[in-house]
Amino acid sequence: MNMDLALWALGRGTAIVALALLTTSIVLGVLARSGRPLGSLGRFGVVDLHRTAALTAVGLVVVHVGSLLLDSYAQLRLVDLLVPFVGAYRPVWLGLGTVAVDVLLVVTVVSLARHRVGPRVFRAVHLSTYALWPSAWLHAVGTGTDSGTLTLNTFAGLCLAAVVAAVAWRVAPSFAGRGRARVERVTS
Repeated sequence: MNMDLALWALGRGTAIVALALLTTSIVLGVLARSGRPLGSLGRFGVVDLHRTAALTAVGLVVVHVGSLLLDSYAQLRLVDLLVPFVGAYRPVWLGLGTVAVDVLLVVTVVSLARHRVGPRVFRAVHLSTYALWPSAWLHAVGTGTDSGTLTLNTFAGLCLAAVVAAVAWRVAPSFAGRGRARVERVTS
């Protein structure tokens, strides 16, 4: 196996698993915000699982980007990581990945500095994950040699369905009522 093929496989594999973990993190984040447990996990277990999925995804995105920087076939440049939509290969789809990486960096730094920046800044920045995920999803669907394949489309469709269901539940009028009812039970 030549080195470029190995780097491509590593880059694509880490991208797919990172998307799965980002999807999991979004769904768990919505669940954590509801205060509901997940099976035998309590509320704090859900939060820990959310955080672990997110940080693991960050690590995989770093490996994804690093492997593609080293891959001579991908011809990814450092500027492509920082400035959206300037790449030579599928600039729109690559640019969406750049937007996702840029937002991911900001969210990660602010999340790690949560106690220093305060809850308002943390929450405001954390809400940008609702823009990060679609950018990452579109990047995954539109970039790469397997874009348009049944396997990738099925996987991407399942990720999309999970996030749409979680967000629909999150924005439903009954979601806020569930949180208030929980607080009233605890304070009563």
